[in-house]
Amino acid sequence: MSVKPTRFLAVAAASLALGVGIAYAAGPSDAAAGGPGWHHGHFEKQLNQLHSQLNLNADQEKQWQAALDTMKQNRSAARANHQQMKQQFEALQQQPILDLNALHDAHQRVEQQNAQLREQTTTAWLNFYNGLNDQQKTIVSTALKQHFAKMAARRDKMHERWEQHDGASGAIGLKP
Repeated sequence: MSVKPTRFLAVAAASLALGVGIAYAAGPSDAAAGGPGWHHGHFEKQLNQLHSQLNLNADQEKQWQAALDTMKQNRSAARANHQQMKQQFEALQQQPILDLNALHDAHQRVEQQNAQLREQTTTAWLNFYNGLNDQQKTIVSTALKQHFAKMAARRDKMHERWEQHDGASGAIGLKP
């Protein structure tokens, strides 16, 4: 296996951990309020199940908690970045002539900050993963493979819907 596919798999695994972790970080208060993360309640359950299956030692548990804490802090920072961007956009809309350069610059700044946050979170989860033994990595790998299969099934279903929608739209357009 070359370096690029290995890096891709590491990033994919970390992204999944990040995605699952973000849902976990949303916590029950968001879920109960119907706020952000409410539809990810099943991820919290899956993450807790995975955690219990891993039977972590004290050092691994510290890395798990560090990854969760990093993820939660970075998720909060990303939300703050989004709110700041929204406020800047609203302020720019009040001007008679839109300053698209300022909007673009603000957007680029937020994207760079969020990219750094994602990288920090990914690094924390990779540090945790790298501290696992082969049996624990197998458990994580199995969970990731199941998640990838579900994502592929959702993507295929979405593409089917698009094709049906496009087909129906095309058929309507052909009627005299």
